Amino acid sequence: MIADEVITGFRLRRGTVHESLGLDADLVTLGKVVGGGLPVGVYGGRRAVMETVSPLGPVYQAGTLSGNPLAMAAGIAMLDRLTSAVYRTLERTGAALERSLVDGAEQERVRPFRVQRVGSMVGLFFAGGPIRDLADAERSDRARYARFFHAALDRGVYLPPSPLETTFASAAMRPADLERAARAFRAGFRAVREARA
Repeated sequence: MIADEVITGFRLRRGTVHESLGLDADLVTLGKVVGGGLPVGVYGGRRAVMETVSPLGPVYQAGTLSGNPLAMAAGIAMLDRLTSAVYRTLERTGAALERSLVDGAEQERVRPFRVQRVGSMVGLFFAGGPIRDLADAERSDRARYARFFHAALDRGVYLPPSPLETTFASAAMRPADLERAARAFRAGFRAVREARA
């Protein structure tokens, strides 16, 4: 099994999600999170898999970002700061963003609408049912999402440009940031509602 933790690694806990689910992966991939946000990719796995990679095995692997000292130093600094308090903050911040989205949709009477959140990862879909897979996400109303996205962007709140991506809460977000996001979300839902009128 390959555990792709590029998005989820260190996002919900100090470690990987597959571990918390009791899964045992043959290979794990991680991304920028282990470089403190700087460009880096990491993979690791079972000895039998890793011994197939050069210099022990026949599979050559190299890259311009391999072992970049700046990214590694940033990653170590980030890991030093990941405490249980940080994860509690991320949970609260993710919950606040979710609440603002739900409140904004209700205040502007926008339906169908769905927020799905896991910890600090928040997804927004203009769809009626649960989003379980890519096909469900692709059936969501992307034109409505685009109106919402641009209204938020016009107010200085940067969201992913597609509902196929997730919004990440940050431990650096303060109450003023969350209030600004809530206002932008309400404006986004208003833009969606007015476009339907």
